[in-house]
Amino acid sequence: MQQYILAFDQGTTSSRSIVFDHHGKIVGQSQQEFRQILPTPGHVEHDPEDIWRTQIETAKAAIAAAQIGIEQIIAIGVTNQRETTLLWDRATGKPVANAIVWQSRISTPICHQLSHDGHGALIREKSGLVVDPYFSGTKIRYLLDSDPALRRRAEAGELCFGTVDSFLLWRLTGGRLHVTDVTNASRTMLMNIHTLEWDPELLEILDVPAAILPEIRSCSEVYGMTDVSILGRRIPIAGIAGDQQAATFGQTCFDVGSAKNTYGTGAFMLMNVGHQPVASENNLLTTVGWKVGNQTTYCLEGSVFVAGAVVQWLRDGLGVIETSSDIEPLAHSVPDNGGVYFVPAFVGLGAPYWDPRARGTILGLTRGTTAGHIARAAVESMAFQTRDLVEAMQRDAGVKLAQLQVDGGAAVNDELMQFQADLLGTKVRRPQVFETTALGAAYLAGLAVGYWDDFDSLKRNWQLDREFDASADEGQIEKMYGQWLRAVGRSRDWAQEE
Repeated sequence: MQQYILAFDQGTTSSRSIVFDHHGKIVGQSQQEFRQILPTPGHVEHDPEDIWRTQIETAKAAIAAAQIGIEQIIAIGVTNQRETTLLWDRATGKPVANAIVWQSRISTPICHQLSHDGHGALIREKSGLVVDPYFSGTKIRYLLDSDPALRRRAEAGELCFGTVDSFLLWRLTGGRLHVTDVTNASRTMLMNIHTLEWDPELLEILDVPAAILPEIRSCSEVYGMTDVSILGRRIPIAGIAGDQQAATFGQTCFDVGSAKNTYGTGAFMLMNVGHQPVASENNLLTTVGWKVGNQTTYCLEGSVFVAGAVVQWLRDGLGVIETSSDIEPLAHSVPDNGGVYFVPAFVGLGAPYWDPRARGTILGLTRGTTAGHIARAAVESMAFQTRDLVEAMQRDAGVKLAQLQVDGGAAVNDELMQFQADLLGTKVRRPQVFETTALGAAYLAGLAVGYWDDFDSLKRNWQLDREFDASADEGQIEKMYGQWLRAVGRSRDWAQEE
């Protein structure tokens, strides 16, 4: 009987489930978008029940699309939007508040206070992270500070905190498992990346009670079994990794110095730096890449908050396109950006700027500007922000990036990938299977149950779809990048009221 791995890929705007075969090929998949809740400017929430419902519905649909029986699924791997913060009742499993999404800047005042109180250096040294509303720790603090009853219940151990992976595992196992993995824990500002344990000093600084925290585990092990009521059979849950680490694993970036960039809702570049954490001197993050067995791999990461989400905004906010796929022909309708630069700092700027007060800016508008120019500038913003990350990463690593592996929804855009190669002056390589986030989760689960033997067998699965080589005039490219940097400067420190 042919056997398969099921991957849950719970993302920021949609839930996806994919069934993979032994060659890492997709044999069935399903995806559902869900509601984005935007209570105030810069604040983003999700209904945890939407996350759960869409994830389970897509799992059943993916298995049906693969035309296989549930008994052929031998393990489940879970990957998820990171930093998004959930609190639920330990007795009932019901959420006690909406999830605060990683994009949300609602905890900006808490971060300002932490920095003002001089905690930044210690937090950075222990967690590898900068003090920013992006991370889970200040989101937990915000929820507990907002409601004294919640804080009392948290301190009494009546509530559970989790990132999305923890919530899914809790639900999948009927409340029997409250766990997370090292990659998701490394994004909370509460885990010590040197010990891989929750850090009492960080918990005290952030005023987060230890009683609500999940147990930290590796990325590849059998954590437990699904409850039979969920999918009709008990299935081992055997892999967990935050989405960007999962994509790096799925891209088989197992060698020191190898790097990938994922163009999703945000854009995230990770570089493998080996088995010891490397402190960034250029405003990047130090994060856990994965832990398999007793071996931990660390990465440097650059995080862009708005990449593909800019296309969603053009669709839903401005209404200039009807579907996301309309962006490519619209951007292609003009020969260049017409001098228009679009900094999509809708929720502030991430690496290497870390400016929560930055706001979205479109510059260079004239009477001759068309929707095509704005669309092209929006697409180009993904590549410009990636160049910002590469510049910082090359300075930290002390070497020029030889090539960049790419994946995520926007990586299918050939024009964007060519512009990215031109802007970086390096090769950009896109794999045949660019759903590498789900693939990484599948690989981690498959390794744990012996479906794949080792890292080398995973490397053999990687197949090139297309390679993009730099071909544009370097002088023109540098002029455009200089204009981009000017535009970024105009967007910064705008939201003075926060």
